[in-house]
Amino acid sequence: MKMSGARIVLECIKRAGVDVVFGLPGGAVLPIYDVLYDFQGLRHVLVRQEAAAGHAAEGYARATGKVGVCLVTSGPAATNLVTALQDAYMDSIPIVAFTGQVPTHLIGNDAFQEADNVGITRSCTKHNFLVKDGKDLGPTIREAFHIAATGRPGPVHVDLPKDVLVKEAELVWPDRVQMRSYNPNYDGHPGQIKRAAKLLVRARKPVLYVGGGVISSDAHVELRELAELTQIPVTQTLMGLGAFPLEHPLSLDMLGMHGSYYANMAVHDADVLIAVGARFDDRVTGRVDAFAPLAATSLAIARSRSRMPGVRLVAAIAGSPRMIPSTSSRGKAISYSTIGPSTVVSTCSSWSLSSTSSFGAIFSSRETTNIASAC
Repeated sequence: MKMSGARIVLECIKRAGVDVVFGLPGGAVLPIYDVLYDFQGLRHVLVRQEAAAGHAAEGYARATGKVGVCLVTSGPAATNLVTALQDAYMDSIPIVAFTGQVPTHLIGNDAFQEADNVGITRSCTKHNFLVKDGKDLGPTIREAFHIAATGRPGPVHVDLPKDVLVKEAELVWPDRVQMRSYNPNYDGHPGQIKRAAKLLVRARKPVLYVGGGVISSDAHVELRELAELTQIPVTQTLMGLGAFPLEHPLSLDMLGMHGSYYANMAVHDADVLIAVGARFDDRVTGRVDAFAPLAATSLAIARSRSRMPGVRLVAAIAGSPRMIPSTSSRGKAISYSTIGPSTVVSTCSSWSLSSTSSFGAIFSSRETTNIASAC
């Protein structure tokens, strides 16, 4: 059945599991607001400035774990939204931002309230789309929510020309999303994880450096299990606060420019630094050539946009918690223990491990010297 592009947008938003939209009406998106009354169960929260819609969507995403949605009109409304998009991009918050646009035949003609929304938001979003045909609305919105919520979360922008919202088209909602250019990796590399386990066993002054990836991955339980089993002290970034109890005996509080003295000194004197869901922000590292100078090795248990000169990255472990099955390879047991946006794996033929007990076996079933040689 054919329906207007505006109805397709709202129907797709509902199918994506959204129940709240933050927005501010304007000429280019009035077709959406006109049909909003027909969609029961979809609540609209009116804001007074477009950036507030983006920030509210961020807060909604953080509080609920769902993808936040905001809706604003074209031109200056879209440019006002940029601050919120950049904030969500830096903090890895999953939101989908819909903006209005002038009719397709007027794009590039300096039309009233026209702006290059796609070009402006390209550097502050995980991905962005300009929809030029109503039949592409469903697949595009489906992909937008998929990209925002998977891998390292982030904002996705969808630009909607007014004529696309007015014209009728068939609703197409794919059951699955298959994108040749986007396939997040959820599997840790067994060889690198084996090296990581050896380093942790042999470390004399290891420190867990925990960031916001643990919170966005809902992996605080696994983090605490790892810290308590290994008795490795934990320090958190500003974005990571809450991932590990501050009152816990192993907690070193926050590190970095605004962190505690003892947390910074612990990292400074660490011989192995385990970064979990963190990105080596400059507020944490300061001068990178002087950051953790005694750490001969660094384990990055996360994906990061940042690069850390002067730090020897021995094991880059990518992945996502609660999404990795146990498997076997060449007769060896492979067990995945999920830590933050990452995976920790140990491979030893003599162990029979559950999905969350890899490091438990490493640090409690045998003496560390025997384990190091067994691996």
